[in-house]
Amino acid sequence: MVRLFRFLKPYLGYVSITVALLLIQAVSELSLPSIMADIVDRGVRGGIDGVIFLSGAKMAAMTVIGVIASVGVGFAASRTSAGFTRDLRQSLFERVQSFSLAEFDSLSNASLLTRTTNDVTHLQHIVSMFLRMLLFAPVMGFGSLVMAIRTSYSMSWILALAVFLVSLMVVVMVVVAMPRFKLIQGLVDRLNLIGREHLDGIMVIRAYGAESFEMNRFDEANSELTAVNLFVNRMMSALHPSLTLVMNGCSLLIVWIGSKHVAASSLEVGQMMAYLQYAMHVIMSFLMISMMFIMIPRAAVSAKRISEVLAVDPSITDPEKPEALEASAGSVEFRGVSFRYEGAEEDALCDVSFSMSPGETVALVGPTGAGKSTLANLIPRFYDASGGSVLVGGKDVRALSLAELRSRIGFCHQKAALFSGSIADNIRYGNQNADEAGIEAAASTAQALDFISELEGGFESRVAEGGSNLSGGQRQRIAIARALARNPDLYVFDDSFSALDGRTDARLRAALKKRTKSASVLVVSQKIETVKHADRIVVLDDGRIAGSGTHEELLLLCPLYKQLAESQNAAEVRS
Repeated sequence: MVRLFRFLKPYLGYVSITVALLLIQAVSELSLPSIMADIVDRGVRGGIDGVIFLSGAKMAAMTVIGVIASVGVGFAASRTSAGFTRDLRQSLFERVQSFSLAEFDSLSNASLLTRTTNDVTHLQHIVSMFLRMLLFAPVMGFGSLVMAIRTSYSMSWILALAVFLVSLMVVVMVVVAMPRFKLIQGLVDRLNLIGREHLDGIMVIRAYGAESFEMNRFDEANSELTAVNLFVNRMMSALHPSLTLVMNGCSLLIVWIGSKHVAASSLEVGQMMAYLQYAMHVIMSFLMISMMFIMIPRAAVSAKRISEVLAVDPSITDPEKPEALEASAGSVEFRGVSFRYEGAEEDALCDVSFSMSPGETVALVGPTGAGKSTLANLIPRFYDASGGSVLVGGKDVRALSLAELRSRIGFCHQKAALFSGSIADNIRYGNQNADEAGIEAAASTAQALDFISELEGGFESRVAEGGSNLSGGQRQRIAIARALARNPDLYVFDDSFSALDGRTDARLRAALKKRTKSASVLVVSQKIETVKHADRIVVLDDGRIAGSGTHEELLLLCPLYKQLAESQNAAEVRS
């Protein structure tokens, strides 16, 4: 938790102001009981009106000073905690942005969302409480204790008893409730994960009639979280009436014992009233300190989870002295490339070697799990090869800056991920400088212009979150247009035509060939019809190259390719 305090450095000025104002507020509040005692003992009982007016004016002035200081503390503490939270979230977001796919494999999306929102909010609360309470409470507690002893030493045992009872309640709270606090964040992660899976897979759930199963699954996680929260909240709720009982009992003892001292003329009425006020300050101060110690372990859990994210060193980073690519860098070469996922027992790719030149279209085909997408992900360095090297423009990708490397690539993923906004915004995402003509040309090549023009808003039509208001084929065509708008040196289409019908697929490939004459194109696909017109087809099987050549050559020389072709209708493939 201490590691995160570095995010408070920009706000040390506000922290200093908060400390100064808290001291002023504490001195102001500590002076009020003494002034009140003076009014009662010297002014009211002594019958001196001047003392009443003068002390009353002092009391009013100290109250105003205390209120102003309190408002200032609230402002400075809020600015500090809000700024701290903003910077921490920004740092978390930037760190997550730098993660490779390997880091995302180890940290789930649901957990990252919880850490960025719920955990950071807990830290915001602890920072605000720290500035408002943990600095104020010791000053008030110690000051009130000293003032109470000075007022009446003989009744100090009452304060000692009250402090002991409050401390005992807090110890019970810590021992019983703290283990539950540590469980809550993990249960929130689990609930978020189930909720996210439910929303993402709603169509599958409905198709298989698994609504009741999902409801039970969610209810189980929700009930477990609710039970833990209820237990903790009940414990916290029991603390308030218990504290009220201690405070009222303490007040009763002070009045009872104090009245005897007043009757014996060893204590004035005003002094007894002041002692009562100081006693309440002492109890409340100890309670505030105790509450902080209750909240700190819970915040420490959140701080640890956040620190785990910030402590992750991305496995894929820019080299210290990145090399520069030439103006045209469309060539790609795989030299003895091997790759193994973390924790896997076998390589996903093994000794893969082939190359492609600008203007050439190379296709990757093979059965499911052959390593096609894995190989495509090595080009923009979503992963780094475990062995061998991947070259773009004649340079090892590990010697290039990530920004320059990826700026030369138009990558279209298997899943057409769209963002909320307009269709034009989604296409322009590939090239922020693209004008209307460029966007329209990219959409035309992607065979998306027809359905876009039929929409009421055209290119300004709104896209719902994830493109849920569009069909799968429409989302894919917009994603392809986004890659085309970039006008890169290298295109990678990772099974990006799977949702297209045969006619649209054929038109798109014809238009794509005209647009990408000077660029190299890598097409990953399961459909032989999509890849059979490629300049060269590389067949992968179990992470190894099983064949390479044109469609006709592979039908004759590669049994696996022939088997794939025949399984997709041999007569149509050969036509």
